[in-house]
Amino acid sequence: MDEMRAREVLTAAGFSGAAELLALGENAVFAAGDLVIKVGRDATGHPELRARAEREVALADWLAASGVPAVRAAEREPRLVEGHPVTLWHRLPDAVRPAEPRDLAPLLTRVHALPAPTDFTLPRRELLGGVERWLTLAGDAIDPADADYLRERRDGFAAAAAALVPRLPPGPIHGDALPRNVHVGPDGPVLVDLETFSADLREHDLVVLALSRDRYGLDPAAYDAFTTAYGWDVREWEGCAVLRGARETASCAWVSQHAPANPKALAEFRRRVASLREGDSEVRWYPF
Repeated sequence: MDEMRAREVLTAAGFSGAAELLALGENAVFAAGDLVIKVGRDATGHPELRARAEREVALADWLAASGVPAVRAAEREPRLVEGHPVTLWHRLPDAVRPAEPRDLAPLLTRVHALPAPTDFTLPRRELLGGVERWLTLAGDAIDPADADYLRERRDGFAAAAAALVPRLPPGPIHGDALPRNVHVGPDGPVLVDLETFSADLREHDLVVLALSRDRYGLDPAAYDAFTTAYGWDVREWEGCAVLRGARETASCAWVSQHAPANPKALAEFRRRVASLREGDSEVRWYPF
């Protein structure tokens, strides 16, 4: 899905005026007046994408009832527009500053203290569940040997993750716990992007920043501030390497889907796969 297609869906949903594109990734996110509108990928043949949108809206209500600062849905049900799930959200006040890792820690602490919701079921954190879809979208743009390599890694890490013994009690998690998914407004930090919420090992939420420190250039001091605020460093846990390896595999596959239309994505995909093949855990990964 590119911006042109997302805007076509936006118009078909009844938003024909000017809308600002905020983000384009797994979803296209637009701002229009006091609303934020998320256009999901075509769910035709992928009912899980529609179900994910429905769950995200339900999650917003659940978090509000639980007292967790998070985005709030403007409509209680997603719209299905030309096969694309479309969700509407109340626009947050302008940020007072960029979010930092330390802002994430108290939000995760509150989420990790919650029992599972009773009105709907949270899925497991299928970190590797999108690998096949992303590699299929990449098609001939990537080396088939690289695709096969990532499939082998996926299978190996899926089996290893299933055997892990957690340090923390399992339960609700955000699933993509990064500062980019926190908005610091006048009233403090707020969680955004709820679509990866799951019920699984709490360690999933903590490995994200550990990987950011090692692969994406997160300042070690900022990482230390996060672990201090949360009260534990997941790198002390013997299962950290397994969840890190699974996330690296998923990250490579996610980049691959952009390779057919984006030469920079293809180059970054090749760099990442090469670093995994060589077992070099210190090669820096970049956005594209």
